[in-house]
Formats: sequence, C-alpha cells, structure tokens
Amino acid sequence: MVQISKVQNASVLPQFYTEYLNKKRQLTSEEIKILSKVNKNSDSSWKNVWVDEKYFDASLVSGCEINGFLVIGSLSPSTLKYHDLALCEGLYDSYLENLVVGDDCVVRNVHYLSNYKIGDRNILFNIDEMSCTNHSKFGNGVLKKDEPESNRIWIGVGNENDGRAVLAFENMIPADAYIWAKYRDDIRLQKRLLKITENQFPKELNTYGITDTDVVIKNTTLLKDAKIGACTYIKGAFKLKNITILSSEDEPSQIGEGVEMVNGILGFGSRVFYQAVAVRFVIGRNCQLKYGARLLNSILGDNSTVSCCEILNNLIFPFHEQHHNSSFLIASMVGGQSNIASGATIGSNHNSRAADGEMYAGRGFWPGLCSDFKHNSRFASFTLISKGSYQHELNITYPFSLIASNGPCQPITIIPAYWFMYNMYAVARNKAKFEKRDKRVIKIQNIETDPLAPDTIQEVEKALRRIIELTGDYLLLQKDSLALSADSKSELYIIAKNFLHRNPDKEFTLVDKSAQKKFGANIIKPAKAYKAYRRIVKYFAVRTLCDYCERNGKQWLSSEDIFKISEKPLFSEWVNVGGQILPEKKLNELFGLIKNESVNSWEKVHDFYDECQKKYEEYKVAYALNLLEKLYSRPLEEFNRKIFDGIIEDVLFANQDMYNATLISRMKDFDDEFRMQTFRNAREMDAVLGGITDNEFILDMKKETAAFEEKVKSLFSDLKSF
Repeated sequence: MVQISKVQNASVLPQFYTEYLNKKRQLTSEEIKILSKVNKNSDSSWKNVWVDEKYFDASLVSGCEINGFLVIGSLSPSTLKYHDLALCEGLYDSYLENLVVGDDCVVRNVHYLSNYKIGDRNILFNIDEMSCTNHSKFGNGVLKKDEPESNRIWIGVGNENDGRAVLAFENMIPADAYIWAKYRDDIRLQKRLLKITENQFPKELNTYGITDTDVVIKNTTLLKDAKIGACTYIKGAFKLKNITILSSEDEPSQIGEGVEMVNGILGFGSRVFYQAVAVRFVIGRNCQLKYGARLLNSILGDNSTVSCCEILNNLIFPFHEQHHNSSFLIASMVGGQSNIASGATIGSNHNSRAADGEMYAGRGFWPGLCSDFKHNSRFASFTLISKGSYQHELNITYPFSLIASNGPCQPITIIPAYWFMYNMYAVARNKAKFEKRDKRVIKIQNIETDPLAPDTIQEVEKALRRIIELTGDYLLLQKDSLALSADSKSELYIIAKNFLHRNPDKEFTLVDKSAQKKFGANIIKPAKAYKAYRRIVKYFAVRTLCDYCERNGKQWLSSEDIFKISEKPLFSEWVNVGGQILPEKKLNELFGLIKNESVNSWEKVHDFYDECQKKYEEYKVAYALNLLEKLYSRPLEEFNRKIFDGIIEDVLFANQDMYNATLISRMKDFDDEFRMQTFRNAREMDAVLGGITDNEFILDMKKETAAFEEKVKSLFSDLKSF
C-alpha cells in the first residue's frame, strides 16, 4: 500500500554526506532566480543545494525536480563523449533526491535518481530508476543494524539444499568459497569465517549508492543499491539490484542489453551481455556471461566464459568454458580449466528422493556432447568423457583418462593415461593456452595452469597403485602360479608390479568395481597406461629438479643440493584450492590460524595463500625427489648409476615423445582426407587453417624440447657418490 509522508527539511545534510561539502557553497540569489524558472525544488529557499565554489553555470541545470539535498560539482559548458555518445555537461529533465554529483558530469533523462554519490565525469542518460536504500549491502552477504537473520543473502554453491552455502563479499575469490563450502564439518572454522566476513562491513544504516569516476550508464531500466566501480560501462541493462561492479581503468567492466543481475559481485574486467541473468552470485575477474546465460546461486572463477547455458548452485574454479544453449550444470564443484559440451546435462537426476546430490570434478573436466550423469559422482583431473548417458553414479580415480559408456546396465570403459598416449597435443598446449587467456591485470587468485602439477601427479600415483592392485586380482583369476603363491596382499602387490614391468605391451582387461555403481568398469590397456603414468611421474620429477637447478644457477645437481632439498618440508597430499595447489597440511595450518583468531580478516587469508605460492616451487622440489624414491622403492642414497641412467633415458624418451605425439596429434588435422574434402586444394586449406609449420606453439615446443634435453642429460652427472 502506498504511504504518504511529508517532505523533510533537507537543508542540513546527514553527517556521512558532509565530507562532500569541501569547496562547495550555496547558491547566489541570481543563480536561484535562473534555476527557479526551469526547475522545481521542494525547498523554496533553495538552501538544500550546494555547488562548486568556482565553476558552476546555473544554465546547465534545467527541467529537473529537486527533493532533499543536492550537491553539484563543477559544471561548465563542455561536452562529454564516450564512443558515439556525446552530451553536454549538466543536469537535465531528471528527478534528483539526496544526491552528490561529482565534477563535469551529465545527468539527463533520469526519471528517479535518489541517494547516490556520483563520481567525476559520469554520464547518466535515459535511466528509469537509480536509487539506493540506507541499508544496502551491495551484494555482500552481511546484515545491517537490527536486521533479522532472514534478510541475509546466502549463495548455495555445490548443493541445492544450501548445506554448502557461503556469503559473498567484495574481495571473495574461489579459494575462499572452497574452504568455506567444503569443510562444513569444522564448526569452529565455519563460525570464524562468518565472523571475519561480518567484521569487514559497517552496521550503520547510512549507505548510499556509489558510482566511481568515468562511469557511463545509458538506456537502463533499474539500478537499485548498486556500487559501481570506475570506468564501468552499462548500456541497456534491465535490472541491477544489490550488486557491486568492480571496475578500474586498467580492468574496466561492462554490462549490456537486457541484463538482469541481483544480489552479487561482478569482478574486475568482466563483461555481461545480451539478456544474461545472474542471481546470488560472485563472478571473478576477466569473465564473460552472455547470450541468455543464467547463473544462479553460483560462484564463477576468473577467466571464465559462459554463454547460452544454465548454471545453478555451483562453485566453479578459473578457466571454465560453457558456451551452449543446451548445456546444464547444477550442484557441482568443478576444478577449473573445464569445458562443458553442448547437450551435457550434469545433475539432471539424483540418487535420493531429495535434491541433495552433488558432483566433484578435478581440473580439466571435459564431458562430451550430449552426456548426462547421475549425482553423486566424482572425476579425477583431466577426465575426458565420450558422448553417452551415464545412468549410474561414477567414481573415476584415473586422471588423464577417457571414459566411454557401453549402454545402460553395462560396465563403463576406462582408458587410463589416454591423454598421454593419444592426445599429447592437448596436454602440452594446456599451460601456454591458459596463460595466454589470462587477461587479469591484478591476480589475486593464484592459478596453476600446468596439467602436470602436484595435484594431478598425486592422482597419477594413486592410479598407479590402483592398477597394480587390480592386476593382482587379474593374475589370481588367471591362476598365475606366482600370484597364487603369494602369502599376503603386499606380496601379491609386488608380484603384480613386476608383472606390469615385464609385460609393458601386454593386452588384457582389468575390472574396477568401484568406478561405477552396480556395474563397475573395464580398464583397458592397463599395462600401457601403467608405463605412461610412470614415465610422466619421472618427467614431472626431473623437470621440477631441472627448474630447481635453473633457479639456483646450476647445471646439475650435487650431493649438497640433494641434502638441501631433503631438508625442505615434504608434502605428499595436495588440494586444488580455488585454482591454487596447496599442501593439505598448509591448508590445515591456515584453518588453525583462523580458528585461534591469528588470522582475522580475508585479507590475511589471502596473504597466507600468497606466502604458500611464494614457497610453492620449494614444496614441489621436495615432492619431486620423494616421487623418485617411491617409484624405485628405495631412498635416493641407494640409487646407483644404472637407476639414474634409466631415469634419464625414460625422461628423454618422454620429452621427445611429448613433442612427437604433439606433432602427430596436430598433423591429424592436416593429413586426414575427410578433413581435406571441403577444400579445393592444399593451398586453400593452408589459407583457411594455417600450415602446420606456421604453428607458433609447435615451433616454440621444438625449441623447448631441445633445451630440456640438454638440461636432463647433465642433471645427475655429478652424483657419482650415490
């Protein structure tokens, strides 16, 4: 019901606005006379208006209705221009209430503008309503004085039942959301995260809307309770309510036609266009949301692009791609560097009567065309899933694998290490591709883009152990005499491991009953996968040791270096925290600091992430040395020249194989007769696609392969005493 209230005397500004009266004065009688002819004011004395003490031209305020107070910065007969829009400075044909306008602004055809601080050089043109309440939170999930808990805005990531819900805040990154959403069983941690979020924001009921410098807003229907950063460009938006738009001159953000955004934070340098909708959200830096995409109750990591699709109740790490009108993602945590194909419907069915199912996928999650999955499911890093309907829960523990459906009520097929055997171009290109796409100027969220990193290598370790265990089961079924003679599981494990070493090319199939509910999985090419996995672990370890030598100005490792590395802290369990790879022990250390109140702000949490990132290479090199020891089941002191030579031989082979496989993978795009059939000749094909010899990535990789080979050859040359 509409209420009627008398106009309050606004000749005195509220205390929190008085800072804007510096170098301002009240109107002269002549200025009042000019303004009175072409404007309306609820205060007939015009004492509610303050203007710049030097530069104010009364003729530049016309056709306006003024209510409450109005503070106007410098106005002069100049033109502001942005792209093709050019308008004269001044306030025209607008309703103005409790407003501070910065220097050299245009406010034209704004039908209702209330309780805002407008920055310098703003253009506000053709806006139906732009207002702010005194209790606005600008998308942050906090409460103001005396507000009930029911007013708080939570973002229900990872699960539809809000059991993993988090609170948005202006400087939130995916790492923050992950530790909040994942570790729900730590009650003390959860209470502290809520507390440090609350402490970031004042409780007073004195908020006003803000537009920073060089903001342009035109042809927009509604802006309410919005904080808009510098150099933001908004055109044709439908509804922007209770949001913060982070933007700067170096990383300007844009919002386009028909967009609706409610209750959330938009990151620096991000763009939202063409009828996209976001409700209860945090969108990271350098993201795009466009073409009718719907992002609801979700957090989207930096450098992600989402268009046409529907994303509900998700926590998504950086570099996520989802471009298709028919793709659907719900109640998931996705580890980033992911690509959701057209027709993929993730979370379209559940395994219980409540909508409480969820999915976790590691980095590099690539479901194929028209794939659907049943919650709860889990996928190791860089899992490639072929087209199909997967009607039973999945637990894929083999990284870099290919998954294929064989129809309902059948085992799925898994090729472990598929990427290393058949798609090396994608592995090798991954790091450079994502680094090139990272357009962030300020990088708060640390992101690991290398597919071979501690998080994925630890998964490779687990996959190796799993293949050995399943091979032991296979040998028992085959009534292998050695396997049958084993007195314990550990002895059977050694027998199975030796079998895989002796038969690297043997074709046989393993059965993993835990990979799919009810029907399990057939593991094909396990011996080749075992060999490929071991090679890649050695490659990672040796490459990390080479990087250590390069950082320390050395050509090879010495016994002293080995001793120094062995003295470094060893972490063997790693976690992908929002895109940054952290040792699990360091993460637990952070939790302890938060709970004992040594870390009492999100800024200090971010400082902890950054300190870990500074030591990341140290952590990796200790892990690399430990990997070699585990591969050969002995301490490094017991390595002999034969073992070192064998490591070098395997790594050199892997290095050259990586280049050759990359080249072969790419060559398939050029010598396939079916791919060539739409071109009249090879010259036309080269003109359209570019030639293989012109591929910048492959040319660079050729040089890097040769340089790495030289480093590897000399890496262990000084370890004569071992």
